[in-house]
Amino acid sequence: MKKDFTPDQKKQIYACYHALMDKKAEEVLVLDLRGISSVADFFVICHGGSQRQVQAISDNVEQAFRSGGVKDYRVEGRETGTWVLMDFHDIVVHVFYHTARAFYALENLWSDARTLEGREIQAWG
Repeated sequence: MKKDFTPDQKKQIYACYHALMDKKAEEVLVLDLRGISSVADFFVICHGGSQRQVQAISDNVEQAFRSGGVKDYRVEGRETGTWVLMDFHDIVVHVFYHTARAFYALENLWSDARTLEGREIQAWG
């Protein structure tokens, strides 16, 4: 069943998506986990082609959330640049180095989640 999004959810997902696209994140997936997981409402998964790009992507996402007024969050893994986990409470962002993403295949664990399309997210702007 397709659930409606709150204005805050739309705003945060839109800002996150654009922060990822600005740094050329690859294969961006936004998974709607509402009703499936108690961990978060949304997982955002993407990858970069280098460790430096992974770090730049995660920096840009963090800046987007900070600019949106989100102050309480956690970021782990930025030092290595292979898997940066960014927990913004309802939205958890995973920025992988491409080989780490293939190895962990995180999106396969949530195959029953609805995937939000980029054009749907773009329409929220």
